[in-house]
Amino acid sequence: MRTVLVLMDTLRRDVLSCYNPQTEVKTPNLDRFAERSCVFDNHWIGSAPCMPARRDIMCGRYNFLERPWGPIEPFDVTLPQCLRAAGAFCHITTDHCHYLRTGGEGYLQEFNTWDYYRGQEGDPWVSRIDEPDNMPETFYGRVREQYQKNRQKWPHEEDMPSPKTFQSACDWVEDNKGKDDFFLMVEAFDPHEPFDVPDKYMEMYGGKGELDRDYFETPQYKRVSDTDLNAGAVDYIQRRYQALVTMTDHWFGKLIDKLNENGMFEDTMIMVTTDHGYFLGERDYMGKNYMHLYNELAHLPFIVHFPGGARAGEHAHQLTQAIDIMPTVLEAHGCEVPREVTGTSLVPLMTDPDAPARDYALYGVHGMTVNVTDGRYTYFRAPVEGNQPCFEYAALPHTIRKKMGSDCPEKIECGRFFARTAYPLFKIPCKRPAQIESAAPLAEVAQTMLFDLESDYGQKNNLAGQGLPEERKMIDLLLRGLEEHESPAEQRQRLGL
Repeated sequence: MRTVLVLMDTLRRDVLSCYNPQTEVKTPNLDRFAERSCVFDNHWIGSAPCMPARRDIMCGRYNFLERPWGPIEPFDVTLPQCLRAAGAFCHITTDHCHYLRTGGEGYLQEFNTWDYYRGQEGDPWVSRIDEPDNMPETFYGRVREQYQKNRQKWPHEEDMPSPKTFQSACDWVEDNKGKDDFFLMVEAFDPHEPFDVPDKYMEMYGGKGELDRDYFETPQYKRVSDTDLNAGAVDYIQRRYQALVTMTDHWFGKLIDKLNENGMFEDTMIMVTTDHGYFLGERDYMGKNYMHLYNELAHLPFIVHFPGGARAGEHAHQLTQAIDIMPTVLEAHGCEVPREVTGTSLVPLMTDPDAPARDYALYGVHGMTVNVTDGRYTYFRAPVEGNQPCFEYAALPHTIRKKMGSDCPEKIECGRFFARTAYPLFKIPCKRPAQIESAAPLAEVAQTMLFDLESDYGQKNNLAGQGLPEERKMIDLLLRGLEEHESPAEQRQRLGL
């Protein structure tokens, strides 16, 4: 069995024609792939943002209920670990810089082999003390000096990190053509910001337009009304994101062509998805992490080419999430699914369009709201005032770019808190979500919200607090989910449940 997982960071669902026929974004290769695959219409985010989503994929269970952004834990049972034990070869190629930062340890090392292409975002790569000579004089959003140094290393499109990642995957396929029993993970950081894209792609979307400054590639994670952005700047960043999606699609197409060229497409399970969406001015937001997980962030693309072209051109209605990828790949390879995995295998859907799957999906950012959907309603449960009690559980207390608990070491407990492992853990008081840096980190998610997606997909009409039976149903579903996924008990108290 051959399986390939392609993860494109920050790929919005609405840019793809298989989900949004009205899209103006040009993705001919993803369109072609979708025509030969099964398109999952009800795929939802799990743990957000980047590294929590990857731990969901690697471990087949939610990260966000117990800890924020962090490494593979020593007690984790991972997808590559299980495949390798059964004799499958596992390889990952990526330019996702967070794997090599504090809080991203241990993921790459789960594979037999791995490639990494440097330079994205603030990757501390090019080591020059002097300020680079390509710093813009006028700009919107943020400019990273380190990134400006890094980008001088790619004079041509093919030198950029995500194109090199896809080319590396093509080379790996060529080097291993005809082989079977492998898992290949191709993970492009694009179209994540900075939205760095050659001019030829921007020209497809109107060029500079009305941008009145030299540079805008990295938005600040703020409300648009709290920034200096004008309408021309918002329009420009939207088009720049679209251009980067088109460039990423171009290089994805090279991988699909290489698989076809070597006779390895038809009988390979190929999954294409993302970790989260992104706000580009909608609802007055830029970025992610600090607001409710509205559909722009939470309703994600997931397209699967089943071996033999099963279900090609069809749409699947079942609820799916990232935690379902691990059991799906394991079952496809004939491996036993470990008891720690709480995801659901999608292999039965390959032959039975009506096969049962999950009947709810939990999702969230640690320490913020806990959300649930049944596919018809989305329910965002806000924490109580003060957001307590709230703890982070970890054996390796690293989070994004820092150590956990450094502000309260005297209050950290140690014990065996999870039924699934005897490994001792740190229980660390959490006073503010690790992923949020603003002064009022919970201000945007202080209100519980309920939406009927059938009549209000745009999530404009909040039905919570009106005594509706649908809210009671979603609360019960949320409580069931917390229990079934072994959430720490204090989550219920933190959520007023």
